Amino acid sequence: MAPTEFFLASHPFEPAYLKLYRTGELQRRSREAVEGLARCRVCPRRCQANRLDGELGVCRVGRYARVSSAFAHHGEEDCLRGWGGSGTVFFGQCNLRCVFCQNYDISQEGYPPEVDPAHLAEQLLRLQRLGCHNINLVTPTHVMPQWLEALPLAVEGGLRLPIVYNTSGYDSVETLQLLEGIVDIYMPDFKMWDPTPAEKYLHARDYAEVARAALREMHRQVGDLVADEDGLAQRGLLVRHLVMPGGLAGTAEVMRFLAEELSPHTAVNVMAQYHPAGRVTAEAYAAINRPVTPAEVWQALEAARAAGLYRFQ
Repeated sequence: MAPTEFFLASHPFEPAYLKLYRTGELQRRSREAVEGLARCRVCPRRCQANRLDGELGVCRVGRYARVSSAFAHHGEEDCLRGWGGSGTVFFGQCNLRCVFCQNYDISQEGYPPEVDPAHLAEQLLRLQRLGCHNINLVTPTHVMPQWLEALPLAVEGGLRLPIVYNTSGYDSVETLQLLEGIVDIYMPDFKMWDPTPAEKYLHARDYAEVARAALREMHRQVGDLVADEDGLAQRGLLVRHLVMPGGLAGTAEVMRFLAEELSPHTAVNVMAQYHPAGRVTAEAYAAINRPVTPAEVWQALEAARAAGLYRFQ
């Protein structure tokens, strides 16, 4: 992504979490998060499963995170990938059940290996050694305690990259508050506005209500997206919105929310790559069993402009 203009950082960059590490607050929050797995309320599902003892809730992940892959990703937004790539860590499973998920094999079907805190910390450090510009945690919500447990170990090993929280937007405010001063860049989706399609396609009728509260909290913490002189994101909010067939995502309402309730300076990636995936078939989900059209993408971009947004593609 290349927003039409960048807000430049006014001071040398240091990841937010280093200050908390020096005071011991990062370590304290890590312990608190892991202890909470005994009655898990990490995400809005609030399953209260005892994940410390291996009990599984909606996300189907127990004590340790499952990691599908960790690599230098050159397909992310320009401000994240730069020339060295974004250090993406793809976690297995998810707290949503999107029927059209383009990573369905990871988010719902697959059970990649469990990774303990020491090994996860080493993966983060390996991404830094590869020359990545950031640590991009993909679908991190349901394993927040697990990656937070690994972060102090990675800091002790020399980690100094900004943390990107690359999420579906289905995040609880309480969990996000625990991450204040830890996450540098929030990159949530805002998938759907209306409860009825959200229930059918995401299996979360309250998705938009939850996402609105979550994005407000994210923006409160980090503000509008700020980059360095090379155009690399350092801090702030970057929202992704996937254009859906037939306007099912409620794009106009989403864009008005971003502009009016967050900031007209909100950076947005209006994504045009929807195609049938996951469980989408003609029989069960005929309305979304096709790619989006150029006209639908154009209408989405016009909706962003009409809302007063300008930092988008």
